[in-house]
Formats: sequence, structure tokens, C-alpha cells
Amino acid sequence: MDLLKTYRLYKKINQYPHLLGLIRSTFMDILEKKGIVTRSRLYEQSVEELKKDGLPDTEANRQDYLETLIDYYFATHLTPSEIENYINLARKRDRAQTLSKIVNLDQASSVEIFNALQEFCEIPKGEVYISREEAEGIRVALITRFISSQLPFISLAKNHITMRDFQDLLQHTRWSRKRPGKLGGKAAGMILAHKILLPLLEEKDPELEEYVRVPETWYLNSGVFSEFLDRNNLYLFHTFKYKDREAIEKEFSRIEERFRFANFAPEVVEDFRKILTEIGEHPIIIRSSSMLEDNFGLAFSGKYLSLFLTNQGDIETRLNHFIMGLKKVFASIFGPDPILYRRDHGLLDYDERMAMMVQKVVGRQFGDYFLPFIGGVMFSRNVHTWNPKIRKEEGLVRLVLGLGTRAVDRVGSDYPRMIPLSHPQLRPEVTGDQIKKYSQRQVDVLNLKKGILETVDFRTLASQVDHPDLFYAVSIQKDDHLSPPLFKTQDLKGEELCITFDNFLNKSHFVRLARKILSRIEAAYGRPVDIEFAWNDNKFFLLQCRSLSIRKEREIVELPEAVSPEKILFTTQTALSNSIVPNLEYIVYVNPKAYDLLPTYERKMKVATLVNLLNKHLAEKRFALMGPGRWGSNDINLGVRVTYSSINKTKLLVEIAFARNGSTPEVSYGTHFFQDLVEADIGIVPLYPDDPESVFNEEFLLRSLNLLGEIAPEAIGNNEVVRVIHVPSVCNGLYLQVFLSAEQHKSIGFFGPIMELK
Repeated sequence: MDLLKTYRLYKKINQYPHLLGLIRSTFMDILEKKGIVTRSRLYEQSVEELKKDGLPDTEANRQDYLETLIDYYFATHLTPSEIENYINLARKRDRAQTLSKIVNLDQASSVEIFNALQEFCEIPKGEVYISREEAEGIRVALITRFISSQLPFISLAKNHITMRDFQDLLQHTRWSRKRPGKLGGKAAGMILAHKILLPLLEEKDPELEEYVRVPETWYLNSGVFSEFLDRNNLYLFHTFKYKDREAIEKEFSRIEERFRFANFAPEVVEDFRKILTEIGEHPIIIRSSSMLEDNFGLAFSGKYLSLFLTNQGDIETRLNHFIMGLKKVFASIFGPDPILYRRDHGLLDYDERMAMMVQKVVGRQFGDYFLPFIGGVMFSRNVHTWNPKIRKEEGLVRLVLGLGTRAVDRVGSDYPRMIPLSHPQLRPEVTGDQIKKYSQRQVDVLNLKKGILETVDFRTLASQVDHPDLFYAVSIQKDDHLSPPLFKTQDLKGEELCITFDNFLNKSHFVRLARKILSRIEAAYGRPVDIEFAWNDNKFFLLQCRSLSIRKEREIVELPEAVSPEKILFTTQTALSNSIVPNLEYIVYVNPKAYDLLPTYERKMKVATLVNLLNKHLAEKRFALMGPGRWGSNDINLGVRVTYSSINKTKLLVEIAFARNGSTPEVSYGTHFFQDLVEADIGIVPLYPDDPESVFNEEFLLRSLNLLGEIAPEAIGNNEVVRVIHVPSVCNGLYLQVFLSAEQHKSIGFFGPIMELK
């Protein structure tokens, strides 16, 4: 039997005659490692056997006996499956050497690298892998070549993204035939998070394996963008970023027009056609993935365009819409917001390039509508701790019914469910009426018939769509009492429904899963993270992951005591950070009551234009911006519709909500708007003037000398709505000083002398 085993082994390894030396070297290493026989003993035994057989002690004879003994020991001491694994290990080492050589050649094409990678991956994975040292260099080279050259990302990703992961990744990637490129930051974050949660070679977590998914995704690397610019003589726009702010804002529409009439090479269009043929008639989202996007510390949240397409109809119709969408996303790299954001963060000189992700939208069809059950965003750190029980380190979730757009953008008179993961049932509201007031009323869906992203009233949607998971999303209101339905079979038609997600939080795996996902990824990243996701068909779909921008806070802020009442501008019973915003020289005040009385959309948009103008005029000054409701909301009646570029020079943003308006500043934590403020180190204060425990000296703002006409003469006719106050001029040389204490849940703004902070 031993002879038969040895013969079978010999037949097996002879299938790879060019690898016999490497295979036997591998066998020898394993025999010694397992303690079966030492290398020196094998040499001794080969000489002994040689002498027994009366053969001359030549190098060739000794080698023959040595190889025979290696085969014999290996065949008789290891199982057939172990033998197969170690033969394949030798094969993998050989293919890995070839792959390493090719991937590190500057002149090697993507196709050559992919072919070498395919040859490696064709060898069965088995249970024995090449050493980490052998794999790490190749992983780094592949990551650098295809995904990202950012060193912080590479040092993390090399521990999680394997060579075999690249096989599937590159099969779903379309690259330029003329220009090199990478997959960009957004793709990098999603790929890495996926591999942290669902590793290919490491020990697997059964719960994560069961519930975590990534949508089907195709990638266009940044070389496609570079080739597009070259082909259409658009590369000169790279100098556009050096123009002054006014020129950038005015000329962007011209860039969009040029992009609209530009075209792709025929072979690139054919690549697009193949992608859409593989996807079929399923809604998609074209997601930007620039080189800088989702970087460590700078997220570029919402700076570049992502576009939903319903993707219905014949292939040529879908292809035309797809190409139009791609060009819109490409053009967004030259938008005012991202350019000014880059300028503020010292990134203007970086040669920014745009890659793309094309994802199937998570969800299912209900009549004309397509939507996931839930969309949301979650954070491994929670700065919105309205109750002392809440533990910051366990994170926060913003949850909405339908597409997650309403979870990451500031929307109208609508509120996502804010879930502190340490106490998921805890909420700021108490009564049924309060819960209903601060709940979601509108749902974002894709209308397949109209071919658009549409916002529909929840009541309308509930009456038209028989969603099987509605049981998990709603509560039923009876008088002032809200309670979730008791049975999945309960008829909810005709009931007064409110979106609360109470059953979802209590009766699904979501909360435990969210905690595990956040802790796993934060531990791997070594820093807090935020994750966009969808939940559908009882599965968690990972859509985006990036490091979470955290404000550089003081360890503790001691609020000043015994401030004279006449020197207090405001106090609040909330604070989102431990920070001090000192020595504010100017206050720009948008009077909420006067703003509410503006009769037309155009007049309110004029206020947004004025804020943008003052942001430029006061750019070199320290100023506070105070105004109504939700700054940056897409509902112009609830707040001034500004973007990052309109407020990026302010040091403090105060959101004022009078109770009589029937609205309150949404806690913007987790929106793209909030992330911009954090990264720009802009202080945020929600102010509720009608709260009996708060103070708001509105008289000071209304009676102080208004310098609007002097600073911005073009703002004539808006003095009642927008006021600009030079604080030292009206306060005997004092400045506005603002202290925020998250620990005490209090803030104070008062007038005091110039401060020197350590």
C-alpha cells in the first residue's frame, strides 16, 4: 500500500514537470514543519540507501534517492486532501511569482495583469495559502494599480483585500484602453468594508454571512474619464479650478453644456452596452468615485453627483440615458462646491480624476414604484446624546422608509428616526403627538413609469402599495397613543399610521447587526466610521463606507459663570460638541420671522444669494451666521437654501426655531451638510427661543446698526430680513464668545473681551 500511495503521488506531481523542484521543496518544508522527518535525516538516509544498493555515491544518484524518499514520506504520512493542498500550494507560489513580476512592471497593461491573476485564481483555493509575506507585496501592487494610491488606505486594505478578491472585482471593471486609472475613493471604501465583514480567507462570522450583502456593482476606472477629456479637448478645464470664486460659479453651466455634447469612443460605448445588457431592466445608480472622495478625514460628502436611473426600455434607450447620466456625473467634478471645498482643505493642486460605480438599486417593484424597505446611514460615534444614558461609543443610526436619500440630505418638514444604538428605544419625544410631529411623512421612490426619482406622501404610498414589511415600519395612532401592530397579518388599511420603526428595532436582527458591523469596521479602520446602507428582504446591503470626520474637541469645556444678563446673546439646553468659538467680530442675522413673511420663492432664494455674497465679503473676518430653521434644507420655507460654498467661511452656524412656526431645527447630525460643517470646523448651535430654559436676546440683533448696505450695496431692499452687525462697534469693543459643552448639554453666547486660547 505504501508503494501504491507513493506511485499515485508520483503520477500526480508529474502533471507539472516544470514545477517538480518547487513541489518537492514544498514537501520537504512541510515534512520538517510537521516533525515527520528532518532535512538532515533525509540526506543521511538517502546516502544509506544508496550504499545498500551498491550504487556509486554521485550527486545525481543521491538526488534520485532523496526525491524518492521525500515522495515516500509525504505519500505515507499525509492524507490525499493534504497532498492535493500542498501540490496546489507549490503551484500557487509559482503563479504568484509570475503575477508579482507582471504587476510591478510599469509598462504592463491591465489585461496582462488580469490574465496573470486569472492563472493564479484558476488553482483551487484549498485550505493552504501562500505565506502572508508572499501575498502582501502582490496585494499592495494590485491595490495601488487598480484601486487607490492613498497610503493610509493601502496600509489598511492590504490586510483584507486578497488576490482572489481582485478576480471578481476586475471582471466587473471596465478600464480605458488608452489611459491608466483607478477605482477611486468611494469604491475603495465599499470594497474594503465588504472584505472586513465578509473575508474570503479568514474565519467567517455566521451572522454576517447570513445578513450582509453588497449590491451588484460595475466599475468604470478613472482612465475612462481621462480618455473622455482627451477625446473631447476638455482637459483645459483642469485650470478652471484656479479661477476666482465668481468665475467658477458663473462658468460652471458652460462646462456642463460642453460635457453634454461631448462623446465617448465607440469601444467605450460598447463597454457601456455590455454593462447594461448584464444588468437588464433594473433601476441603477451611477455613483461618483473620485480619487479624493471618502478619504481619511475628508469625505467630500455629497460634493459630486450621484444619479438614479430607472433603466427601463430597449437597450438603446437605456444606453442613451446612461451616457447622459455619466456625463452629468463627470461634469460635477468641476462644480463650485467641490472646488471650493478642495481650496479650503489645501487640495486644489491635486489632479482630481473621476471614476464611477454603477450599482443595481436595492429594492423591489410595487406597481410603478421601486424602493427598498429601509435606507439609512449609521455612525460608530454618536455626538447627539440628548440623554445622559446614551453611550457615544455605541453609535447612532438615521433610518428612513424608502430610498436613503432622505437620511443623508436635509429635507422638508420631515424627520428620520434617530436611533442611539446603546438605547434603541430611547427618543427625545414623549407623547404620541410629539412622536408623530417628528416622524417621516414623505418617502423617496423611483417612479418607473415617469422615469424619475420622486417623493410621495407616505399615506398615498401606504394606500397604493401592499408592502409585506409595513408591520415593521409603522405604529397605529389611537387618540394620543401610538403602538406598533401586534401581528404581521394585521390589516393596516384605513388605520392612522405613523412611521416609527418600533417593530423593526424590537423584532428584527438589525440593532445587534448594526452594532457588530460598526464595531468590526471601526476596529479595522482604527478610527470612527460612517456607513450608508439599505435594508431589504431581511438583508443588510452595504452601500458606502468611509472614515467619520470627528471635530477636534476639547476634553472638557467649563461654561463661564455669573455672566451679566445684559451681555448674554443666547443660551441653549443642547450642545453637539465640546468646543469654544471665540472672538466673533460680525453676526449675520437672517430674521426668521421676516423670512417667513417673504411672499415668493424668488424672494427667499434672494436671501440665499445674499448669504453667499456676505460669505465672500466677510471671508477674512470671524463671523457667526444665525437664521431660521434648517440651514441647507431643500424646503426653502424651513430654512435658507445654501450649500457648502455659501457658508464655508463662517465660524458658527446657529439654527433658530420659534415654536409658533410648528417646526424645529432638525438634528442634522449624519447629513452631508453636517459633515461639511464638522470638516470645516464650523460650530453648530440649535436654538429654541421659546424653550423656557433658553435665552435669546433678539432685541440686540434687531436694534443694532445694520451694515448690510455698507458691506453689500447690491443687497438693497433686504434690510428687514438680513442684518449684519459689527459686534465691537455696538458692544464697546467686546466680541461674541460662544462656549459649547456636550457634557452639560448647554451652550452660551455672550459678549466679552478678546480671548487668548491655548
